Amino acid sequence: MATSTSSKLCKAVKQQYMDLPQGDKVQAMYIWIDGTGEGLRCKTRTLDSEPKTIEDLPEWNFDGSSTYQSEGSNSDMYLIPQAMFRDPFRRDPNKLVLCEVLKYNHKPAETNLRQMCKKIMDMVLNQHPWFGMEQEYTVLGTDGHPFGWPSNGFPGPQGPYYCGVGADKAYGRDVVEAHYRACLYAGVKICGTNAEVMPAQWEFQIGPCEGIEMGDHLWMARFLLHRVCEDFGVVASFDPKPIPGNWNGAGCHTNFSTKEMREDGESPTLYIEESIERLAKRHQYHIRAYDPKGGLDNARRLTGHHETSNINEFSAGVANRGASIRIPRSVGQEMKGYFEDRRPSANCDPYAVTEALVRTCLLNEEGEELVKYK
Repeated sequence: MATSTSSKLCKAVKQQYMDLPQGDKVQAMYIWIDGTGEGLRCKTRTLDSEPKTIEDLPEWNFDGSSTYQSEGSNSDMYLIPQAMFRDPFRRDPNKLVLCEVLKYNHKPAETNLRQMCKKIMDMVLNQHPWFGMEQEYTVLGTDGHPFGWPSNGFPGPQGPYYCGVGADKAYGRDVVEAHYRACLYAGVKICGTNAEVMPAQWEFQIGPCEGIEMGDHLWMARFLLHRVCEDFGVVASFDPKPIPGNWNGAGCHTNFSTKEMREDGESPTLYIEESIERLAKRHQYHIRAYDPKGGLDNARRLTGHHETSNINEFSAGVANRGASIRIPRSVGQEMKGYFEDRRPSANCDPYAVTEALVRTCLLNEEGEELVKYK
């Protein structure tokens, strides 16, 4: 299996330098979403002291013509810090900084979906929307071949790999364990992980997160995964259907609830049922919002097979993993809780997904067009 040349460099030599004292200076790595809406970029600057709040971090800029975000004749883009995390690679007091991208005129870049998502979330603060997102991904070699798969063939059929244990069932657990610990150190709200149905496919879960925090924490978790894979010389793919044929695709199932759905009161399940009814009437809008290519990526995954619903049909059911919306069995028993939207693709933008859910379920938007708010 092909691994990167960089991963073969001597890490012990690097560590000699990483152990050197850095004085009072702090390294802050600024991270942003590039013009593809899927890729992440980063660069580092030196700060004179450890930032304690997001307000302590200066704005910065970069060349947008090299990230698919501007033309060379007007290429300056602005990085606006929005969320700060501990750096598990350089360690304290160094920081990771998730940024929004603004264009030369200080308007949001096309792939900066955070700004509008934050505005929508601020409109429903009193409803306390909680999200939990289940991020599936596939570990690949640098040649695009799934990690651990025979070079000229396929592993045994699906069945023994989901939550599997053993060298012939779990492919790449070192990556998973390293990523988990990196998330915990950074302060990312990771709440679990497991091997998935297809060999070399894994999942981690982020949440519960309230409002805009969901997108911030999932994007940072993705960045950490890419960095961990870089050290191991492999690639993390969020392609919704990395291997054609009789193999599971990769999604980002999104769990959603409000205060009224979660707490004892007058018919919490009624709020859940009303939300699902609204989602049923706006299926195509959500399909377009749930992958960065407006549904084209998800069309390869949402076939009605391999634990998915059909992309052209809306469905809901209790404990049904072949439905658009799954209602956990515990909700029927406890008469409160949450529901799971199984449609988002693995490469979705969590800002777009969470915004769409709030618009439809809480702001009661209808039809295919977005409502523009002042």
